[in-house]
Amino acid sequence: MTETARRDSAPGTILVIDDDETNRYILTSWLQRAGHTVIDAADGGQGLALLIAEDGAPRAEAAVIDVQLPDMTGFEVCERLKADPRTAFLPVIHVSAIAMSPEDHTEGLSRGADAYLDQPVDPDEFLATVTAALRYARARRRAERLTARLATLNRATLDVYRAVGFHSFAASATGGAATLMSSPATAIFLSPLGQPVHSHTPRPDAAPLTLPAGSELLDRLASYTLGSDTGSEVRLMPHSQWKALLPLDPIEGDVVVVVARTKRNRPPVCVAVPAGAARGTDERELLQQLASASALALEALRTYNEEHALALALQRTFLPDRLPAVPGTSLAVRYLPASDHAEIGGDFYEALETPAGLLLAIGDVAGHSLVAATVMGEIRHALRAYALEGHSPHHVLERLDVLLAHTRPGLTVTLCLVLVEPDGGRVHVANAGHIPPLLLAPDGGAAYLHEHGPLLGLRLPHPEATVHPTAPGTRILLITDGLVEVRSQDLDDTLAAFRDATASGPRELEALCDFLLGSFGEGKEDDIALLALQLDAEPEAGAEAGAGAEAGAAA
Repeated sequence: MTETARRDSAPGTILVIDDDETNRYILTSWLQRAGHTVIDAADGGQGLALLIAEDGAPRAEAAVIDVQLPDMTGFEVCERLKADPRTAFLPVIHVSAIAMSPEDHTEGLSRGADAYLDQPVDPDEFLATVTAALRYARARRRAERLTARLATLNRATLDVYRAVGFHSFAASATGGAATLMSSPATAIFLSPLGQPVHSHTPRPDAAPLTLPAGSELLDRLASYTLGSDTGSEVRLMPHSQWKALLPLDPIEGDVVVVVARTKRNRPPVCVAVPAGAARGTDERELLQQLASASALALEALRTYNEEHALALALQRTFLPDRLPAVPGTSLAVRYLPASDHAEIGGDFYEALETPAGLLLAIGDVAGHSLVAATVMGEIRHALRAYALEGHSPHHVLERLDVLLAHTRPGLTVTLCLVLVEPDGGRVHVANAGHIPPLLLAPDGGAAYLHEHGPLLGLRLPHPEATVHPTAPGTRILLITDGLVEVRSQDLDDTLAAFRDATASGPRELEALCDFLLGSFGEGKEDDIALLALQLDAEPEAGAEAGAGAEAGAAA
């Protein structure tokens, strides 16, 4: 007999309701000699009152009820038990020395009884019937609990798979184990940054607490269970051994530990609960499945973080590593990639000394992917080549348009070019569908330079650049839409707010860039690029300004 079968057939607590004192004594004696605990009552009302404990839980696992009772029939008692959600699972065994006809049996069973015995009854048959009823009821309740726990496991698995970031994952895995086992839970992981982490919660409804862990903790737990193998393994760890590893952990007593690993030479995941919460095979298998799902989810998160970091590093290689130091101008730049859980984008900027003057560029490749970042690099390098050949801004756009349509058909790019003449007296603006540059006059006025042509990639004519006179002290800001675009707001409204904030913000470029990022760049899910130019009143200050711009680009 298996351990589960032995538990299902073990003695339990039985409610006996019989108004005949002698008969009640005989039934009670048989049950007690077989190891059962007995609660007895002389009528239906008393039996129903004794059945429910103060905490609302039933005090018995089965009921033996005489059919003929002084206050109500045993059939009525049975119906009340089956109608109450707290006692609906209780098996009911009717006994009777009077109602023994087939019709009586039929009525009793049809009104909810699980068995019907005529008296006098053989004691062995009586006890076997009670054991069978208990065994069936316990198996049914175990199946119901397992079904509920499978639903909980499904929810917990979805939570760990859709977790965004390691802290969200750790909370989902630890909280999921606590909810699944209805107990305290502990989990130990190696974060994507290589930091051992101990996450624990004292109960299912408490938020998990995450703390740093010892560097050798996971290795010691793995050596106790899984070793260097893949898969998952369950072990029972004595209380003293567990506390020696984790003295501040909330789990008391012996601990069931599950360690799972998805690939060789990769860090495992450990999940632990009190031994009493995972006694049976079903509970331990559920915990194994959650640990395995957590290991897979963490491995995917770790792989994503590695790929994301590589993609960001690649993306940054496509951007300038410094800004030119041009006499008479100051430059500042800010570049923020999208949030950690977003794909990399195609925002880019450029500042380049050309034969015709200082050329500023800012653009955005449609989409968020490694392809977008790659196209961004291609466009930027081609832009530098065409500009250094001496082409005017709108001719540069035309050549880039041809290149993009030939090499990346179907892809579009927005790009704004601002050419500052060597004496700083005029700027030439050629805009291919990008956010318009913002011009801040020395007297405090602020206006967007709205003239623009079509996006790159559409093979449409590009108008010549628009020329605007500028005076010393003029500032020009070029931005990508990640800084000002808000899904729930009209872009014109956010652009107006950005213009007003810029006009009233700090005059020094570096301080202005920090101010604008703090005001508009928080919580954005798109890349942000901001390139700022100031025409200095004193040209001699240009070299120092260029050095400051390099520091801003590095930021």
